[in-house]
Amino acid sequence: MTGRLVLGGAPLGQPGDVGPRLRQLMAEADVLAVEDTRRLHRLATDLGVTLTGRVVTFHESVERQRLPGLMAALADGATVLLLTDAGMPSVSDPGYTLVRAAIDAGVDVTSVPGPSAVVTALAVSGLPVDRFCFEGFLPRKGGERRSRLTALADERRTMVFFESPHRLADALADAAAALGPDREAAVCRELTKTHEEVRRGPLSELAAWAADGVRGEITLVVAGAVPGPVSLSAGELAALVAGEEAAGASRKDAIRAVVTRTGLPRRTVYDAVVAAKPAAGEPTVR
Repeated sequence: MTGRLVLGGAPLGQPGDVGPRLRQLMAEADVLAVEDTRRLHRLATDLGVTLTGRVVTFHESVERQRLPGLMAALADGATVLLLTDAGMPSVSDPGYTLVRAAIDAGVDVTSVPGPSAVVTALAVSGLPVDRFCFEGFLPRKGGERRSRLTALADERRTMVFFESPHRLADALADAAAALGPDREAAVCRELTKTHEEVRRGPLSELAAWAADGVRGEITLVVAGAVPGPVSLSAGELAALVAGEEAAGASRKDAIRAVVTRTGLPRRTVYDAVVAAKPAAGEPTVR
């Protein structure tokens, strides 16, 4: 009978964000695989939790070495709790290799959801949240970083990055050059902690602010590209709407989809549809 791998969401800064399920698992897990044992013991002390299981380190430099032992424990029926320093394991943190190995071995993998710097920063950024992508850490080397950012210049979704405070100024300057100095962004520093700070504004202004040096854990949120209006005739616009309808969209949703694709005002697309003289009996566009 195999054991169970549990991914625990560690607090970003406030121990009080830990719920009762994670407290119980910390106390009862047979094995705790953690990024930093000192942080684990400090968190346990803050929460008043007594650890009874075996504690092993599980960080980037030993991740592969620890896999056989952890997989053996799972095969023997142990409950293994995986915790990183903050947020959810495997999200730009150790954990993916163990999760993949456990799944391949038929081990039950579950989680105790907790804080995530990605969605926390996204929520407080003030930027669109309906669609977003997480890009992890940007490359450390300037040339590779600029290439990555250039490749993202046309990305329309809001983008979330992790960044080192020591590289933040250079990353913001490169982002301003690649994405445009007026592209809106938010630098979220020390989320949920005593010195939490969220700086919002154009990339160029944020780069100037960061030039003096920034400390703490950084999550960067950058607005997606805004498509420029395209030049299409009324007949072409009406045809695009008709194509969306043929694919199953309602008239209202079809117009909305064409507005998003073209960047044109809704009234322009609406007027094009009206000018196409829909057949009698078709519903009125609202």
